[in-house]
Amino acid sequence: MRSRRSSRDSTPSTQAEDGDDSDQPTLAASERQLAVAVTAQPSLLQSNKSDGNVKKGTGFVPSNEKGVWSRSSSSTGSIAKAATTATATATVIPTTLGKELEEGKEAATTTTTTNKGSKTIRNTTKSTTTTRNTAEQESRLNKEKMEDSRNYRPRSRLRSSWACSIWTLVVTAMSAFALWTIVQSFRERQCDAKGCRMSHMSPIYLKAKDFDTEHTRFASKYNLYLYRENGVDEDYPPKGVPVLFIPGNAGSYRQVRPIAAEAARHFRNVIATDETLAKAGTRNLDFFTVDFNEDITAFHGQTVLDQAEYLNEAVAYILSLYHDSRKSTMDSDLPDPSSVIIFGHSMGGIVARTMLIMPNYRSKSINTIITMSAPHSRPPVSFDRQIVKTYDDINNYWSRSFSEKWANNNPLWHTTLVSIAGGGLDNVVPSDYASISSLVPDTHGFTVYTSTIPDVWLGADHLAILWCDQLMKVVARAMLDIIDVKRAEQTAPRQERMRILKKWFLTGLEEGTQKTLSDTKPTTLLTLGADSQNITSQGQRLVLRHLGESQKPRAYLMPIPPSPGAKFTLMTDQTLSGRNGKLEVLFCSVWPLQAGQSAALFSMNMDLSGDSTGSTRLACKSAADDVIRLPASTKDSKHSFDARTPFSYLEYKFEDLVDENRVNRFEFVAVVDKTTQKNDGWVIAEFSTKDSQIRSDIGLWGLLSDGVHVTLPADRSVVQDINIPSIHSSLFAYKLKVGQQQCSGRQLFTPLVRQYLADPHESKFFVNAKEADVNLHGTAPFLPPALRPNSRRGLSLQIWSDPTCNSPIDISVEIDFMGSLGRPANRYRMALAAFPLLIVALVIRQQFVDYNNLGRFISFAEGMDLFVSRSLPYVLGSLSLIAFTLSFANSEASSFPSSPLEKRSDDHPSTAQNMQFAKNDMLVGLQDPFFWFLAPLCATIAIGIVVALNYIVLVILNAGCAVSMGVDKLLGRGPEKRGGAVTPTFSSSSPRRRIIVTGFLLLFVATIVPYQFAYLVACIIQLLTCIRALKFAKENSASTSSPAWDFYNYSHSVLVIMLWILPINLPVLVVWHHNLAVHWLTPFSSHHNLLSIMPFILLVETATTGNMIPRVVTRSKHITNLLLIAIAAYSAMYGVTYAYRLHHLVNILAAWFVVIHFSQTRPTMARVVEILTAEEAEEGGVGAVVGKKRVL
Repeated sequence: MRSRRSSRDSTPSTQAEDGDDSDQPTLAASERQLAVAVTAQPSLLQSNKSDGNVKKGTGFVPSNEKGVWSRSSSSTGSIAKAATTATATATVIPTTLGKELEEGKEAATTTTTTNKGSKTIRNTTKSTTTTRNTAEQESRLNKEKMEDSRNYRPRSRLRSSWACSIWTLVVTAMSAFALWTIVQSFRERQCDAKGCRMSHMSPIYLKAKDFDTEHTRFASKYNLYLYRENGVDEDYPPKGVPVLFIPGNAGSYRQVRPIAAEAARHFRNVIATDETLAKAGTRNLDFFTVDFNEDITAFHGQTVLDQAEYLNEAVAYILSLYHDSRKSTMDSDLPDPSSVIIFGHSMGGIVARTMLIMPNYRSKSINTIITMSAPHSRPPVSFDRQIVKTYDDINNYWSRSFSEKWANNNPLWHTTLVSIAGGGLDNVVPSDYASISSLVPDTHGFTVYTSTIPDVWLGADHLAILWCDQLMKVVARAMLDIIDVKRAEQTAPRQERMRILKKWFLTGLEEGTQKTLSDTKPTTLLTLGADSQNITSQGQRLVLRHLGESQKPRAYLMPIPPSPGAKFTLMTDQTLSGRNGKLEVLFCSVWPLQAGQSAALFSMNMDLSGDSTGSTRLACKSAADDVIRLPASTKDSKHSFDARTPFSYLEYKFEDLVDENRVNRFEFVAVVDKTTQKNDGWVIAEFSTKDSQIRSDIGLWGLLSDGVHVTLPADRSVVQDINIPSIHSSLFAYKLKVGQQQCSGRQLFTPLVRQYLADPHESKFFVNAKEADVNLHGTAPFLPPALRPNSRRGLSLQIWSDPTCNSPIDISVEIDFMGSLGRPANRYRMALAAFPLLIVALVIRQQFVDYNNLGRFISFAEGMDLFVSRSLPYVLGSLSLIAFTLSFANSEASSFPSSPLEKRSDDHPSTAQNMQFAKNDMLVGLQDPFFWFLAPLCATIAIGIVVALNYIVLVILNAGCAVSMGVDKLLGRGPEKRGGAVTPTFSSSSPRRRIIVTGFLLLFVATIVPYQFAYLVACIIQLLTCIRALKFAKENSASTSSPAWDFYNYSHSVLVIMLWILPINLPVLVVWHHNLAVHWLTPFSSHHNLLSIMPFILLVETATTGNMIPRVVTRSKHITNLLLIAIAAYSAMYGVTYAYRLHHLVNILAAWFVVIHFSQTRPTMARVVEILTAEEAEEGGVGAVVGKKRVL
């Protein structure tokens, strides 16, 4: 067999082997003995006392073994030749070096050997005798080493750990450029305008001191307050309708101020002065708010459950306050309240839904929930197992309840839920997560964006959504409008509640919007004379460019055509407020005055006949309740939320104007101009039979290459609707361009564009539209499918334009590539925690493959180089293939890959099959094959992040090493040479001390501290171990391929993978620290699992002794590969949605490393007793790094 050179080419080890020194010469004895031992007894450098009894077939090779054979150095001279002759009759044993001697060492060894030849020969004879006695052991070891040498490929000397290959540099540069481009696009492009005005308030907080430990066990941690607006509603006890505000993650109870102040002021200024509203059951709102001491609920599921338990007890206490207060007032005949209204922000909305599944929930004590920027569909961060489980529990409960066939079996039948989202300005929680389409049917709730809400028409960030004055005004009025104190529930029935909430929060342009025109009786008697009316011919458009031209009230009548396809539209810049406005729209039928009939049947008699002898009487209904407010669009308009009088718009389909027999209820539409002076007000009204719907069937590829181009004809109707089904993804952004109209006369208004989605209810208005940024919250990553998908798919554009200009308008929608780059930023933030672990696991796998096969543990940087050059193309190809394959998977739950946490319900199998909450949990969370590239893109960006972190760790380690060496130099504790040996850089504590410290740490984890705290301690200890290992390697080894550097590289890699798991554990640690700060010492029941931390502690403690992990040369080495591949695969597939499991997977890997460490010297009871009873061991050191074995 041909000898091969060792993979290490640096100086040999200078530390003594463990074992019996009398039987085995040490390398620290002298340079003379080193030369003779190398020549005559190579086996002594390859084994030690501890592994001298290794059984045949063992798979774990000591850390200083290379498994590679090489010839003796020629520098040993004549003495080496004499030693070889003396052992010629014995079995020829190939000589080896643990690594080549440096040239200086070789020269020194030759000189020493020549000067003291006789003594060396005697030592050689003794070594030969020892060799014969251990020949059988050497033969066995030689066989293993020769097998390893067949796979050995000589490597050049390792470069610095700071160096990287050109391919790694290129990939890192690409990653940095992609990440920078995404961040810049996210920050600078497709950003919605900000326009919220600050609310005004004057708060008073009354603490509920009686709500103490007799009512709740959380009384020492949380507090309940009643809000009062100074100078408006200072009365106590409360007599209105209770509303409970729940703050969000790290939120304050003071955030209730804007909504409570607005509700109090509106009630005093408007409702309290209207006796009709008081008789209808409207009362003031009593806002209660909870001080959670800024609890962090987004990261900790147990905190969510604790808050929900406390709030249920708070609800019971709040309701008890009204039993006596109403009986002592004029409202004694009213029923006692049995429910409260919940108003929750962010995670407070999740806590509100959790209240309904808690054991202490009082049935029907909550029937209305309004949430602001609450992530209903999925947790914003999946670092905690309990938060993921809590989401699963509440979502399963809500979806299962609404899947019941009979209302009596649905505990949520009387509950309504409205989720209000802020839109693109919310960078804390993606607004896609606010959707409740997968949880609640539209009969019980809906999702709406602030840009949709009338008179708001703007986006809001995560905090501004609570103090935005425009929004608070609408929400306060809506809450007051649903009040009915004559019912014990304090609110209107569910169906009426939903109608009112939709009226306030939706535009009124949504499909299926209920019109009030058909539900009311005629209330106005309109009497017209010959000179006070104008009748347009059927099909003719009514255009009034000026109001008040006749200097007196005048009615314009438009006959209603019998055509089933006709649609009535009216648009004006005037406020259609009914009787008191300057303009009123009535739907009328001829009312002949007959005997016995009286005009007193009508609440209003509008006589415009004047002195005319002939008159026409019409029985009319006002359309004021169906008026849709639109943002004003003029030549001076800039934003939809500008402080201008909004436009009024009416739209009725033929079905809205006929009865159940499809017979017209009305004959005329009367537009009554009450203005007596001429002004610039205008009105456009028409019955259109033309199809105003335009559908673009362009595909995604056509959209990307050319865009959508539509030309609106000159003879168009007032409003046109363009539907583009291919535009539905929230990961794309677009540019909208509207051509300019050519008007010969006065242009009544400039084009007004509304972009909208049918589900969720997201609308955006663009006034004076010329160019606009179009982005939407449609199909988003990781969201469950809708409970009842809407038939209208994709983005729609509703365009109002002045038809009197009689000129065409060109509309184009093109993709904004640069703006689209930033769209994934807010939706794939969790990928920055998951995908880097994929890269780290595969790099460490490459390190262990080389170590187990070649005996050298390469640095993390070199492992990254090998991964990039060898494995990266296969990894990117595999991710692309998997993403592409998953996109074509069958949508049925039976064939779709299920999540590891997906629950199956035996009692409700239909729910488990239809809801499929975990359907989009895998990889990039989408089923669109177009986005296959997102998986390899995330992996590529992760490479740059991992490389950056590696260099940051290197900077920290080298800085720590430099500080340590500087301190030693100042104190005179530098390396001390004794007989060629170097004193240890650091000393490890005795085994007994380590066992005691580890035992106490585990005891604290089991009783007081969460295991995340122990993990943080383990990371710090591993960091210090790496610094000391680096210091020793620098002081005692000139080559980067020595055993000292092997141990440092191994420790460094363990530190890197632990650091990537640290962010998963830090949030819970922050919650624990916060609880200590508020003197809440109750332990976390879900974070005291010893098995979750013990392998990490044992691994880190083993590293502090300087023990290098043994090589594995049998099939067991595949276990290491499989574990690391499993971590990488899980990180990519489920790391985003179930990140908390990454800790447990790496924990299993740590346990396997511990098994490898203890594979050679298995601990026995006798050894444990010896460790516990022995005195403290002499100070050892990281000399074990270079070959010393310790028995634990």
